[in-house]
Amino acid sequence: MKKTAYAVALVLLVAGAFLAGSWRSRQPSVTPPAPAARKILYYVDPMHPAYRSDKPGTAPDCGMQLEPVYADGGPATADLAGGSSSQPPRSMPIDPATQQLIGVQVSPVEKVSGSHTLRLFGRVVPDETRVYKLNAGVEGFIREVSAVTTGSQVKKDQFLASFVAPNANSVIQTYILNVGASDRFQKSAAEGSVEAQSLPAANANVQYRVDQLQALGMSPLQMEEIKKTRQVPPDIKIFAPAAGFVLARNVSPGLKFEKGAEWYRIADLNQVWIMADVFENEAHYFRPGVRAQVSLPEQGKVLTARVAEVLPQFDAATRTLKVRLEANNPGFVLRPDMFVDVELPITFPPSIAVPVDAVLDSGLRKTVFVETREGVFEPRQVETGWRFGDRVEIVKGLAAGERIVVSGTFFLDSESRMKAAAAESRGGPKP
Repeated sequence: MKKTAYAVALVLLVAGAFLAGSWRSRQPSVTPPAPAARKILYYVDPMHPAYRSDKPGTAPDCGMQLEPVYADGGPATADLAGGSSSQPPRSMPIDPATQQLIGVQVSPVEKVSGSHTLRLFGRVVPDETRVYKLNAGVEGFIREVSAVTTGSQVKKDQFLASFVAPNANSVIQTYILNVGASDRFQKSAAEGSVEAQSLPAANANVQYRVDQLQALGMSPLQMEEIKKTRQVPPDIKIFAPAAGFVLARNVSPGLKFEKGAEWYRIADLNQVWIMADVFENEAHYFRPGVRAQVSLPEQGKVLTARVAEVLPQFDAATRTLKVRLEANNPGFVLRPDMFVDVELPITFPPSIAVPVDAVLDSGLRKTVFVETREGVFEPRQVETGWRFGDRVEIVKGLAAGERIVVSGTFFLDSESRMKAAAAESRGGPKP
């Protein structure tokens, strides 16, 4: 009896398990909903958003892949889970064929040291410390004039002209008397006479008259002659105070002149100045004592000059400063108002320098395009330093080893702007 009851219970248990499994299998399974496909409205040219197409393909103008515009307004490369694009917001993928079409060339950034020759245009002027002006210290008239004219080379103490000044006669006579008194007192001093005590005062009187005669325009050479002859000369002679060239001659026989009139202006051209214009960003290279080369292309001659100083003179029209160089003038090859070429060699420490064409300068910012990976470019703002020839220094924003666009930057900049405009027109975030 008990065995029969156990058998019946086992059969019922198996049957119940079978029925429960069958009911479970008939229930609908719960699976996560499939993501809804994003609806594409149309396709646009990334460089010309006004161009639209109903199907994917390439743009007819530049050959770039058309980008889809979605109904939800999201970016073309956004994932369905709401993630961001796999590329940086302003990255621009460009295939090799398009790069060749628009002339994009990429080059690695290197830190190099080098040298540059800074070239300026200079003008020769006389050294102001070697210019001598002969002026009248009294009114009078010119009696005799030598053959010396403007541009003539003269020697020291060479006769130039003579003039008559009646008001100078009394000073000359007093000078002669004072010289005679000084001689007597010197003789008394030699003899041990008491009159020797007046010798210092007599010498002071002689010096006073010498100063008066020099102020009138008389040369020390003629004063020495009067001291020997003890006679008043019929006229006062004008002699060259130094060897040089006559820059100005303002005398003629019989010419009446007033006090202060300039007779001659003579310059010693053994050493001259060279004045050159230098831009503000280049002025700090012209330090006092730096050596530069001065060349006369038409004569094939090269001289050495020394930077004296950068003058505090600024030309608002050319935005340049004045720099003065000093140069020896052997053979007087450098003449006043002559134009020369000035070359200053400059050596740079190791730094990052790129071609000028690689930098886009908008006035407010400077930008280069960096290849973040093959065929993908990204604009980056940089800061620049010196610029010479076709190279410009990058002081911030780039590192050695990075690859940048050195040609075709204009087209990349245009595409970047078009891409930003397209994203804004679609209501999406700006690239």
